Amino acid sequence: MNKILKVLRIISTITGAIVLTFFVVGTIIWGIDTDSLEYGRNPLVTNENLDNEGPFIFEKDSVYLINYIKGNKINGYYLKQYIENLDADFSVKCYYYLDSTDFSFKLNKNLQNEKFLYESPEKIIAVSDIESDYKAFRNFLRANNVVDENLNWVFGKGHLVLIGDFIDRSYFTTQVLWFIYKLEQDAESNGGKVHYILGNHEIMNMQGDYRYAKKKYRDIAAILGLKQYQLYDTTTHLGKWLQTKNVVEKIGNFIFVHGGISPELPAHELGLAEINKIARKNYLIPYFPKLNRPENEQLILSTKTSPYWYRGYFNDDISQNEIDRIIKYYKCSQIIVGHTVQKKVNKFYNGKIIGIDVKHPKDYYRYFPEIHLQGLLIENDKFYRINDKGERTGI
Repeated sequence: MNKILKVLRIISTITGAIVLTFFVVGTIIWGIDTDSLEYGRNPLVTNENLDNEGPFIFEKDSVYLINYIKGNKINGYYLKQYIENLDADFSVKCYYYLDSTDFSFKLNKNLQNEKFLYESPEKIIAVSDIESDYKAFRNFLRANNVVDENLNWVFGKGHLVLIGDFIDRSYFTTQVLWFIYKLEQDAESNGGKVHYILGNHEIMNMQGDYRYAKKKYRDIAAILGLKQYQLYDTTTHLGKWLQTKNVVEKIGNFIFVHGGISPELPAHELGLAEINKIARKNYLIPYFPKLNRPENEQLILSTKTSPYWYRGYFNDDISQNEIDRIIKYYKCSQIIVGHTVQKKVNKFYNGKIIGIDVKHPKDYYRYFPEIHLQGLLIENDKFYRINDKGERTGI
C-alpha cells in the first residue's frame, strides 16, 4: 500500500509540474485568463477514505450512541460504537487524516435557540463559505489569533461570525462542523462568542438536498443504517445543534446574513425575529412554491428573496436608495454577506454592504499563484481585509 501511495504521489507531482509549466507559458504567450491554477491533487483524499470518520452521535433510550467508521474499501467498513449515559461527563475526538491531527470536545447538553441581537464586542472576525475545507478554516483562525497551535481559543472577548455554507463541495464536513461546535464552547468559557449563521447549503442538507455533498456522505449514512438527510435531522446531536442556529443576526450596528436582506423584507415589515422564526420552522421541510402559502413565509423561503439565497446586491438588481431603506429599517450601519463570490473582501453601495465570500484554497490541492482564504476584521468601527497569512489591509 505504501508503494502504491508513493507512486501516486510521484505521478501527481509530475502531472502538476507539466500542468504548471503549461499554465505559466500559456499565461505569458497566449494570455490565458484565470485567477489561479489547481494542481497536485492529494491522492489520499477520496470518497473511500473513511477510517476514523466521526463522531456520529445519537440519543437513544436515555444514552448517547457515539459512532466512528473504521476500515477501508478493500477489507470492508464497520462501526466502532461507544455508549455514554446522558448525564456522564465525557469528551469525544474528531480526526483529520491529512495531517494526522485531532481535537477533543465535550457535548453541550443544554442546546437552546441562539439569540439574534448582541451588543458590540471589542473585535469581530467574520468569514464565510468554507465549504468543508477544515485545514483552510483552521489555518485562517490560527493566523489571525483566534486559536493557538493547539486550537485553544485565544480571541478573548472577541466574536467570531461564520456566515454560512461551511458544508458541501469538499470532503471534511464532519471535521468543520465539530470544530465549530468545539469553538463555541471554548469561546463562551473565555468571554467570547461564536455565531454560526446558516447558509443555503446547511439548510439544503437538513432538507435532504445533498446534490453538492461528496459521495462519501451518502456512504457514511449507509454504513450507519441511515438515509443521507438523517445525518442532520432531530435524531442526531449535530442535527439538533444546527437547528438552534439563526439565518440572520445583528451584532452592534452590523447585520450578518449569508445571502442578504431583500428590499421586499422591510417592505413587508419583516423584523429579524420573524425572519428567524419562519426560517427555523422550515429547516427540515424542502421548499416548493406552495399554493396560498402566506406571503411572509414565501419571502423568507423563496430562492429569490430568502436571506440565505438572495444575490441581488451583486447582479445590479437593487439601487442605492433601496439599500439605504433596508439599512434604515433595520437600524444598522452595514450588512455583511457571503454567498456570492468576490475577488476580495470589499465594500459596496457607499460602504453599506460588505461582501466576504472569496475563493479559498481547497485542502487537497496546490495553487499557482497561491490563493489565500480571506475574512473581515472589525475593530474600533474600522474594517480590515484579513487573510490566512495574518495580513490585514484597511478597506
